[in-house]
Amino acid sequence: MTEFGSPLTVHEVPDPEPGGGEVLVQVLATCVLPYTAEVFSGARHYPLEPPVVPGVGGVGRIVRIGPDATKLRVGDLVWCDATVRARDDALTPDIAMQGWSSRGEGGAQLARYLHDGSFAELMRVPTENVYPLPAEADPVQWAALSIYAVPYGGLLAGALAAGETVLISGATGNFGSSAVAVALAMGAGHVVTPGRNRAVLDLLATRFGARVTPVELTGDEATDRSAMTAAAPTPIDLVLDLLPPHAPASAARAAAMTVREQGRVILMGGIGMLGGPDLPLPYPWLMRNSITLRGQWLAPRTANPVLIRLASSHLLDLALDRPTLFPLPQVNEAITHAATHPTPYTRTILTPTRPESTEWHTTAANSDKSPR
Repeated sequence: MTEFGSPLTVHEVPDPEPGGGEVLVQVLATCVLPYTAEVFSGARHYPLEPPVVPGVGGVGRIVRIGPDATKLRVGDLVWCDATVRARDDALTPDIAMQGWSSRGEGGAQLARYLHDGSFAELMRVPTENVYPLPAEADPVQWAALSIYAVPYGGLLAGALAAGETVLISGATGNFGSSAVAVALAMGAGHVVTPGRNRAVLDLLATRFGARVTPVELTGDEATDRSAMTAAAPTPIDLVLDLLPPHAPASAARAAAMTVREQGRVILMGGIGMLGGPDLPLPYPWLMRNSITLRGQWLAPRTANPVLIRLASSHLLDLALDRPTLFPLPQVNEAITHAATHPTPYTRTILTPTRPESTEWHTTAANSDKSPR
């Protein structure tokens, strides 16, 4: 990306050189998020600094590792998490999403160092952000972990327990519908899925059966709150909000206030991020009902291996996703496709290196050989 508002260009750049504590990965597949066009146009005001190779994580094979890696090997199939944390503050580390976004000046400094993301044949990744995948994993299907990891982080923050009832605010969106699948994989007893898109609500009910109850919203806050509460077979233990920036704050409030006494509300959406009204919640309601209200950005590092296990065991069935593949030269077509196909479980996948055409050197772990 040379500047905001311009199409991406595809050309040769020098291969990234990994330093200590870093791994060089050849990217096989990476997910193009539905709102990517909004980021690259500048509409979302993300703190990317062009020129930059964008892209949020992905699946690839290790080309080179550093001396501090004790279990990773050249040729390993791996998932690369884009959430990078500074190593010099364990309590409140600065955070950046490699090739995508950052938080605060410390995060911006981190993003300047780990500048480039996964829309490339080769990517330099911190060692701790690389996670082995099953040898039989399909890189195209598993690239969707970049979407599933977000709601998984929210459900972990809300301490979702097996058998509990959870409401996903924004369930008809790409992240929200993924949250439904993850919540059920984690053992949720029931999931309430509010939204305005009747077709998507029917899709969720058909795909997941009796453990999901859709609620078609009207836009009237009081009516919608009553309908969501009535749809739950037991009191709602946890509300996870994933509404996008353009959604009204009233919709987020209506969903949040369905939670039971001593329940938990996790905020992961975009309400107010583009200058709209903020989310007002009544102080007396929060206090007298002992509500836990928490914001959560992304997922902790420890979430990744457990999410991989959920997918490996097919509790989270990645095979249900519908991917459409684009080679790297068609990256701008992929961005358009992602924007026009934001429906649940529809994935736009960029394949910088096609998995079936990749040949690997499997020499010593610290080899400086590159894939052919």
